[in-house]
Amino acid sequence: MQTSQITRYEHPLTEKVRIYLRLDYLLRQMQHSSNQNDPWQYKIFFNALFDLLEILDQVQVKTDLAKDIDKQRQQLKSWLNIDGVDEYALQQMIDAMEQAHKALISSPRLGQSLREDRFLSSIKQRFSIPGGSCCFDLPSLHHWLHLPNEEKQSAMKAWLGELDELQDALNLWLKLIRETAQYKTHHARNGFFQYDAEDACLLRLEICAEDGVYPMISGHRNRFAIRFSPFTEGEPVASDLEFKLAIC
Repeated sequence: MQTSQITRYEHPLTEKVRIYLRLDYLLRQMQHSSNQNDPWQYKIFFNALFDLLEILDQVQVKTDLAKDIDKQRQQLKSWLNIDGVDEYALQQMIDAMEQAHKALISSPRLGQSLREDRFLSSIKQRFSIPGGSCCFDLPSLHHWLHLPNEEKQSAMKAWLGELDELQDALNLWLKLIRETAQYKTHHARNGFFQYDAEDACLLRLEICAEDGVYPMISGHRNRFAIRFSPFTEGEPVASDLEFKLAIC
């Protein structure tokens, strides 16, 4: 692979991992925008928050994630007596997962206090309307946007804090899944690559930005295909395209 800027992609091979990645994406948006002083960033925060609550309303994330965390924890415990394993580091990870699991299962319904927040409830519906967050549509939001930065950031920190149990458990689960596989170099012939996997749930790709392509991925846990498409219409795709892939 050329020495150049690398673009990284992730693609889920199960619906559950798809949901987890979307939640992770929205939580990172909220975290980033909550640290900015630009009023436009605050609207990104609210959009991400309301999208996240919509997912939590539709999917039983808490139950599924608790089961997955516990499954990972049991698997790590089985590695404690394997020769050459760093037992101290492994035990630290097991303890962290046990703590995250307990916090998750003992927490109330995820996001419930956010649903009951008077201010958030008053502006949520308008955010589903294109351009619906204008000052004449939401004067209460316009007022909030002109509060001192310290007051706004304190409020956003409190709202994010209501999702700590979700974020901690999700971060741990994704960290371990991502670390289950190393990147290996592969080649796509005429922009196409196909592979038989064994119970995979997540693909991670690294592609040289200078190649000018992006991946279109389809498949499931045991078999997937990647077609590399040119970003610029009409541009050719290399007949022997090199990329890196981790099958997690």
